[in-house]
Amino acid sequence: MRITHVIYDLDGLLLDTERLYTEATRDIARRYGKTFDWSIKSLVIGKRALDSATILTRSLELPITPAEYLNERNEVLDRLLLQAEPQPGAVQLTEHLHRHRIPQAIASSSDQRTFEIKTTRHRDWFSLFHCVVLGDDPAVVHGKPAPDIFLVAASRLNAAPEQCLVFEDAPSGVQAALAAGMQVIAVPDPNLDRRAFAGADQILNHLTEFDPSALGLPPLIF
Repeated sequence: MRITHVIYDLDGLLLDTERLYTEATRDIARRYGKTFDWSIKSLVIGKRALDSATILTRSLELPITPAEYLNERNEVLDRLLLQAEPQPGAVQLTEHLHRHRIPQAIASSSDQRTFEIKTTRHRDWFSLFHCVVLGDDPAVVHGKPAPDIFLVAASRLNAAPEQCLVFEDAPSGVQAALAAGMQVIAVPDPNLDRRAFAGADQILNHLTEFDPSALGLPPLIF
């Protein structure tokens, strides 16, 4: 079936927030004499907050619980996330598809609280999306790499999974989209090993490289 609906991850894909999460986590790790780098970041990127915190505190052997880590991180993130800016090509692509009446959704592991903070300065842009499904949505039983969040988004778009195209920047998100039976385009951070995205239909450096017409969507020239 041809692509009729588009679903996006948020952090690192639409918004340049992953560097802010990294900054906050490095700050906390240093407090305990630990080093947070991409060998650990690659294990947690794209996952729900508590899942990520559990992996991180165990991997770094932090003397705090996952919940305590999240409380410390939120104190830093509340300030940093207000600085979040769009990733290259994100506004142009989503506005283009909106003008052509292609339904779009966000499927992000973020919780409602942090979503509101990081999108505070971009309300008009995010009003273009038909729905937003977040990690703390009661309908999302299992986080990425389980397919739940994408299947919920497709349901709320009234779309069959095979009609949906997903954009993701994390291996767990690509796995979730594939498990949902959707086509997926990966736009990974350059620090991540591209072999982790082997199942993706395409791997791009930036959204500006995406050619909608190749999938039957209205053409766009960035």
